[in-house]
Amino acid sequence: MPILDVVLIAIAVIALSGLRVAQEYERGVVFRLGRYKGLRGPGLYWIIPLGIERSVRVDIRTRTVSAEQQETITRDSVTIKVNAVLWYRIVDSAKAVIEVADAPAAVYQLALTGLRNIIGQHDLDEILQERNKINTLLGDSISGSTAAWGLEVQRFEMKDVELPKAMQQVMAMQAEAIREKRARIIKAEAEFEASVKLSAAAAQMTANPAALELRRMQMISEVGAENNSTTVLMIPSDFVSLAHTLNDYLARQRPPS
Repeated sequence: MPILDVVLIAIAVIALSGLRVAQEYERGVVFRLGRYKGLRGPGLYWIIPLGIERSVRVDIRTRTVSAEQQETITRDSVTIKVNAVLWYRIVDSAKAVIEVADAPAAVYQLALTGLRNIIGQHDLDEILQERNKINTLLGDSISGSTAAWGLEVQRFEMKDVELPKAMQQVMAMQAEAIREKRARIIKAEAEFEASVKLSAAAAQMTANPAALELRRMQMISEVGAENNSTTVLMIPSDFVSLAHTLNDYLARQRPPS
């Protein structure tokens, strides 16, 4: 085989060895003799072979990181265990390769540190009742550092908060006390409203004696509608007074025996 053909074949093989393929969700960060030259992809691209250029492929899809359970102390000195989940993606492939050695590991450790710091700055009630606020603070606590690495934190949220059994019992007692308090307040308000209505009804009946008599007759009919052997007859107090007065008058008019 002629030497020229061998040389051509060798050149072709060397040239083809520089071909690279990046998926739609990947980018190639190219370095030439150790210096950053730019991004390649997605699709087919070529780099200078023989070690002159080197390509580092970076996955730009959103990644989900589950932070291991952290035992930390709240601001009001309550020990709790917290699980959290972090979503992030690489928005600057060059920075993700140049600025940080291992971007996923760096983000993971940063998330753990931020989680412990934020929990330690808030009371237990805030952590349990204002989870949206805490989640926002968690994301903001690491966004500044990750931006310098070419990463974007999309969400950072608490997944679960585990309380000690003693604290769970105390919170259950507190919740029961709050429910009992609300029940008593509602009952007291109902009695107050009923007393106001009764006072208004009494005042109206006092102004109109006929209404009082009609109410008495209605109560008699209600009692009589029930299947019982006892009949209650309500007599106005004026009639009783009149009967006593008449009885006294007749006693005075009766001749002595």
